[in-house]
Amino acid sequence: MPKRVRDFAPSHLVSIIQPALQPDRPPEVSVDNHLRLAVHDISRHDDFGVLPEREHVEQLLEFVDDWQPDGGRLLVHCYAGVSRSTACALLTRVAKGGDVEESAAELRRVAPYAQPNRRLVQVGDEVLGLRGRLVRAVEQLGPTTHFLDREGLAALGV
Repeated sequence: MPKRVRDFAPSHLVSIIQPALQPDRPPEVSVDNHLRLAVHDISRHDDFGVLPEREHVEQLLEFVDDWQPDGGRLLVHCYAGVSRSTACALLTRVAKGGDVEESAAELRRVAPYAQPNRRLVQVGDEVLGLRGRLVRAVEQLGPTTHFLDREGLAALGV
């Protein structure tokens, strides 16, 4: 993430990563512009992880509601850039007025390896009042056609 902050110079940052791996805030991003969502990459409750809940999605949506794309970039990161961050990116685009199906298709186009966290998508769908449209759009993406190997992870700076 620090390399991505240097490369992209975002004004806003979302760290959606398990509590033990929450990073320090990069000095390039102000305190008010860094949202920390301490959740694990799980879709059902288990005894070991923090399940993404409605409160997490509401915090994300409130944060991105205050962010204006013409005022600076938004960087969302998780651990590998595959599940939690792609779900948050999708929720952000839809919350900012993007068409549900087009947003999902665009996510697949720019990130063929994306596997948006199903729990975040489901809860986001509910919070945004989409009546299952977002869940269906993600399901219709089907399986990924690419995967992230070591080279792909390195390209993402992981």
